[in-house]
Amino acid sequence: MKIPRKPPSKESLILNLKTESLMDFMSTVPGILVRGKYQHWDKLIHLPPPEGLDHKTWWLVIKMHRRGNYKQIPLKDLKAGPFVFLVTDLMTQQFHNLDLGAGGSIQMPEQITNPDTRDRYYIGSLIEEAITSSQLEGAATTRVVAKEMIRSGRNPKDRSERMILNNFLTMKRICEIRNEPLTRNLILELHRMVTKSTLDNPDAEGRFRRADEKVEVGDDYGNTFHIPPPADELEKRIELMCYFANETTANNYIHPAIRSIILHFWLAYDHPFVDGNGRTARALFYWPMLRHGYWLFEFVSISQTILKAPTQYGRAFLLTETDDNDLTYFIHYHLKVMDDAVHQLHAYIKRKAVELKKTEAEIKGITILNHRQRALIGHALRHPTFNYTIESHRMSHDVVYQTARSDLLNLVDRNLLTARKQSSTWIFTPPAGLEEQLQNLA
Repeated sequence: MKIPRKPPSKESLILNLKTESLMDFMSTVPGILVRGKYQHWDKLIHLPPPEGLDHKTWWLVIKMHRRGNYKQIPLKDLKAGPFVFLVTDLMTQQFHNLDLGAGGSIQMPEQITNPDTRDRYYIGSLIEEAITSSQLEGAATTRVVAKEMIRSGRNPKDRSERMILNNFLTMKRICEIRNEPLTRNLILELHRMVTKSTLDNPDAEGRFRRADEKVEVGDDYGNTFHIPPPADELEKRIELMCYFANETTANNYIHPAIRSIILHFWLAYDHPFVDGNGRTARALFYWPMLRHGYWLFEFVSISQTILKAPTQYGRAFLLTETDDNDLTYFIHYHLKVMDDAVHQLHAYIKRKAVELKKTEAEIKGITILNHRQRALIGHALRHPTFNYTIESHRMSHDVVYQTARSDLLNLVDRNLLTARKQSSTWIFTPPAGLEEQLQNLA
């Protein structure tokens, strides 16, 4: 990954301009965007400037407009310089869409609002986030194997599987603690969960790095992209991050999505752990989103989108660090990731709904099942947690006990139902892979 070119400083540019000239240029370039985008110097120098301006003057004018809109946050860089951001018109539209589509109930998919089916998508999303977040950090296990491990409950066979299981359990924990304030100990707990049995030094689980543990962000070719703050500053920096996350230091309103995104950036920037910083930061992003009522993010995987273009993810950090700690670049990138992830969820559910209708249609053609069995399986597809009994099946179809019993046991033999005894009553429930079993049967 190539480090973006660092822009020329405002001070070096403004020395060569007369004040009256700058005022004229400010009216010539009226806004903070370039062709509708929040451009970095690294991109700007490849675009033709407005008539009468060179690239450096154009950049100076844009930066002057931006500086007038910046908001500071408590995060500081290694030289105590503040991190800042601003809200663009594009962000405002994205916040509106997010408020309606992830926090409200407008056009929510029936599969998620239906309590009988929501758990299937909830667990599926947690698994997807666990897998892709781990793959971003080098886990090599396939989705099929990882899903089988989590759904079956078997122990991980290697480090990659352990990373994925850890992420899955951590995401479940995030959902449980959504209403708790963020604390130092809670962050350490999440890191301990994420890294359990995956670090070269097990002692590093759930603690901040020490001064003798050198940590840098780079690539396999010896390039260094980021040097985090010294270890002796971490306690104070993490304490300040928790204050920001819990909104105890905010004098002005910050949209919850921005606060969540900044929290993701902050933990990754401070890099407080020997390893597992990325996985912890991405997991932590979900905490304020759920805390502020964006419940759809129980079902959304941001890492699935990030994994498609991981270089853009790293570049978003570098754009911020190379341009006056301007977090707007990272916020814009992350909002797009969130928007894509929500659209992926809707597309996935739509696809599964089509598959479900197709499967229901195919059931009618499975002649080895009688009409009573086909009706029960059709119901089970839409109510995967439903419990059936011999008596309930007998009453539903007005048949004798022996006929109802034979229907259900035959479905068990075909792996279309599972059976367990509760007191003196047999309980029959749909298996996790009911659709796959039906496809095999068809």
